[in-house]
Amino acid sequence: MKLNSKLIMMMLSLLVLAILVLFVLNQFSQNDLVREIQESSNEVSKAIQLSVEDLTSESDVENSRLKEYLQQARKKGINEINIIDNDGEIINSSDPALVGKKRDLKKIGTGLKAVRGGRQSGAGSLKPYELVVPVIVGDEQLGYVQVNLLLDNIREIQHDNFLRRLLATSLLFMFGIMLTFFLAQRYTMPIRRLVEGVKRVSGGDLTVTMPVETRDEIGELAESFNEMVEQLREREHLEKRLYEAEHLSKVGQLASGIAHEIRNPLNYISLAVDHLRSELLPICGERREELLELTGKIKEEVRRANYMVLNFMNYGRPLKLRPAMVDYRAFITRLLPLVQEKLTEQRVTIVMEIPDDLPPVEIDQELMRNCLVNFITNAAQSMAEGGRVTLGAVYDHETESFRLTVADEGGGIAPEDMEKIFQPYFTTKEAGIGLGLAITERIVKEHRGAIQVTSEPGKGTLFTIVLPRNLQRGEA
Repeated sequence: MKLNSKLIMMMLSLLVLAILVLFVLNQFSQNDLVREIQESSNEVSKAIQLSVEDLTSESDVENSRLKEYLQQARKKGINEINIIDNDGEIINSSDPALVGKKRDLKKIGTGLKAVRGGRQSGAGSLKPYELVVPVIVGDEQLGYVQVNLLLDNIREIQHDNFLRRLLATSLLFMFGIMLTFFLAQRYTMPIRRLVEGVKRVSGGDLTVTMPVETRDEIGELAESFNEMVEQLREREHLEKRLYEAEHLSKVGQLASGIAHEIRNPLNYISLAVDHLRSELLPICGERREELLELTGKIKEEVRRANYMVLNFMNYGRPLKLRPAMVDYRAFITRLLPLVQEKLTEQRVTIVMEIPDDLPPVEIDQELMRNCLVNFITNAAQSMAEGGRVTLGAVYDHETESFRLTVADEGGGIAPEDMEKIFQPYFTTKEAGIGLGLAITERIVKEHRGAIQVTSEPGKGTLFTIVLPRNLQRGEA
């Protein structure tokens, strides 16, 4: 239901409730009024009956009878009863002091009428009424019965009814105010949350989401807000990728220049060292071993410098995958001889935990070889005293993805460095430019995969590469 419809339904419900309450109260008051009138009429009828009996009685009239009756009848508004003969003389009365006094029959008249002044029973009484009834027996009029009425009971009923309706109206009005306040809070609170969310988003916080609690306009507004934030996130992501692409383009141009300026001298130095070693070794005699060690160190430094230049070039160069279905176990077997000599020097042992029935995985062999070499090299460097590097692989049939693992027994990664290890140029090594893991992450993402890292300082690190079985079918 829309917000407008809700408000209309609530106002209509409140109006119907007010009408219903007032109608019920009016019905009760009408019933009380009718009952009071009936009882007053009965008392008046009884008073007239007693008066007629006294007027038609041949025996002496007893004043005490009217007086006794009046003590009960006052509760119903009868204030005074007079029996008047045809000459206007009061021959009997509820007030003995009035017996024998004269009344002007022309002024008295007949019927019910309001009178000014009169004898009232209390300060709170309102306008008195007189009921004059002629007493006729056969064709002869014997006199009149005069009844003085104070209709305070009826007026009290009307007054109480007015107070009840006033109270009910006030309560409904208060209820309406409380309902209005509740609705204001209910519908302005989400709007305030949206305002705060807009302020946070305008401040750069794109993690804001609004809960969609209703299906009215406010719920639609929250959904639109969430969609807007999601589009802003996508736009920010695209801007970052564009920035990275521009950055990589500039790095690629710089790397191309570095390759021409540095790699050629490095190759010349390497060839020159080989030439010097071949020329000088036969004539060195006892210093042969010293020359071998010195030229070996020069060759190693040249190789390391050349490796850094290659990493720098690879990071700035766009990647083009050449995927092929590969037996992962055979792939690792072919890769290990490339690093075995270095691992032996570092007293590092490779342990394979790869099942024989592992399905083939679709990868670019050259790029994935670089990834695994980086992982194995980093693992070996983290174990100064040697240790084991465990290569594992598991296939998840439910998600149709591979989990390739590289675990070491080194010193682990400090918690504060966990978020930085894949950033370009971040390194904790003295000899390194911090591009190895950055390049590795790029290669894995190009394979539509992801890298997960768990590390415990002092106990080792576990890198997990999650890859889809087929590169053409979504991300892992």
